[in-house]
Amino acid sequence: MKTKELFARFLPYFKKYKWLVALDLLCASLTIVCEIVLPLIVSFITDTGANNIEALTVELILRLGALYLVLRIVNTAATYFMTSVGHIVGARIETDMRRDLFNHLNKLSFAFFNNTKVGQIMARITSDLFEITEFAHHCPEEFLIAFLKFVISFIILAGMNFWLTVIIFITVPLMAWAANRFNRKMQAGWRITRNQIGEVNAQVEDSLLGMRVVKSFANERIEAEKFDNGNERILSVRRKIYKAMGGMTATVQVFDGLMYLLVLVVGSLFMINGQVSPGELVAYLLYANMLLASIRRIVEFAEQFQRGMTGIERFCELMDAPVDIEDAPDAVELTDVKGDIKFDHVGFSYPDDSTTKVLADIVLHVRPGEHVALVGPSGAGKTTLTNLIPRFYEVDQGRILIDNQDIRQVTLHSLRTNIGIVQQDVYLFTGSVADNIEYGKPGASRDEIIAAAKQANAHDFIMELPDGYDTYIGERGVRLSGGQKQRLSIARVFLKNPPIIILDEATSALDNESERVVQGSLEKLADGRTTFTIAHRLTTVQKATTIWVLTKDGIVEEGNHEELLAKKGIYYHLYYA
Repeated sequence: MKTKELFARFLPYFKKYKWLVALDLLCASLTIVCEIVLPLIVSFITDTGANNIEALTVELILRLGALYLVLRIVNTAATYFMTSVGHIVGARIETDMRRDLFNHLNKLSFAFFNNTKVGQIMARITSDLFEITEFAHHCPEEFLIAFLKFVISFIILAGMNFWLTVIIFITVPLMAWAANRFNRKMQAGWRITRNQIGEVNAQVEDSLLGMRVVKSFANERIEAEKFDNGNERILSVRRKIYKAMGGMTATVQVFDGLMYLLVLVVGSLFMINGQVSPGELVAYLLYANMLLASIRRIVEFAEQFQRGMTGIERFCELMDAPVDIEDAPDAVELTDVKGDIKFDHVGFSYPDDSTTKVLADIVLHVRPGEHVALVGPSGAGKTTLTNLIPRFYEVDQGRILIDNQDIRQVTLHSLRTNIGIVQQDVYLFTGSVADNIEYGKPGASRDEIIAAAKQANAHDFIMELPDGYDTYIGERGVRLSGGQKQRLSIARVFLKNPPIIILDEATSALDNESERVVQGSLEKLADGRTTFTIAHRLTTVQKATTIWVLTKDGIVEEGNHEELLAKKGIYYHLYYA
């Protein structure tokens, strides 16, 4: 994206704090008053002393000193405001952007997360946005200060001697042109660096979350090598960035010396010819020093500027990720759900592989309170079919109806509120046992949490934990067994109390004893609710009202356990296999 486009996308965040930003810029303007006035005072004293020493009285010097003191006090107050409130404004902008980014991520479909590394997302939502904070605070200040110094210096010096001023200032655009060439290299380098940092974050996250696998295979060295490779790539790119930065700094140093040389040589020649007074020559030197100091600050800020622009660009890339699934403009609330579900000639293929049809012309009808099971070979689309009900993915063809309402015409929140899901891969959040159960119904009382745990056959093992319901379970519930984690996830759904339940391989990863306990919990959970069960262990679906056998050809068999065994078809062979 072009710099102009990035500024246009960033500007709305500034507008929210426009008065604070305006006050910050006013203070930035006040900080240059001392620097602008000092050369004038020195020039005045020098010329007065050289031309008429008697006119340079003690009273006059004290007045000028008092004026400069007042300006210094104003400068101090303005600097304090810039440093404190200015940074706070930058932090507020960062907070707003991070909130918008996180809210946008929550709206994105599973398709996005299937193709995006979490480490890349984390880099953009943390370190990238921090760079934007510094950019947001310093960018307007630095450019305003440099602009004012440049314009005011030019006006004052041109008033003293126009041609000397033109000769000196002609080096500035040349300096800017040369610096811009290096600046572009830096911007490209920072873009690559931020992306590579995201890759390293993703690799570190992968290694740390899979640490048990790493250690069990004794592959610490391999993980270290992968990390070193990514780390070295960051270093390689940064070498190029800092070489460009060195070239820019050296270029500025060359023009520094050239400007001072012009002031000394040309200014002295003008003074010999009487076109410039000694005081004015001193003022020229002081203003040249001030101008060069300002340019040096801009050059030093260039690195921060490029990091900030890269951060904004990466922020925009994520914010521009399309929301595939959202509420229709006329969407209504789904209420008083009975659980009547129909698949009306449903077809589906994944967005990143639209040529491969996962489901085609699926026609199903599940009545309220009915318990249906989906069985069949892996890859047949069983989980995909159930993922279409809460609109984790959008159907390509046909429609899905709940209580005769097209799910695309109801709000996502009301749809998903009425559906409970228990998966094979249980995800528990860092926190306590109670926190994880309460996730099913935020704000639930402790009595409600305990009641849900009892229904899920989890209460007894919870009470044996060191702190009961307040026991810290570690990241992803690492301190619990598979069966315990599964029962907590079931308790969470009990607390939610939805009319529709989806059980996706909920017991396949458990041992026989854990499976027996969890299966009992699942049967209680399914009682009186419309339930979909996906299973490879066919012993867990024998009590289902209807069993559908799903293959790549669609639903090929339908019936209860006894009926399907009697047919001696695919289900029969799966069961006895």
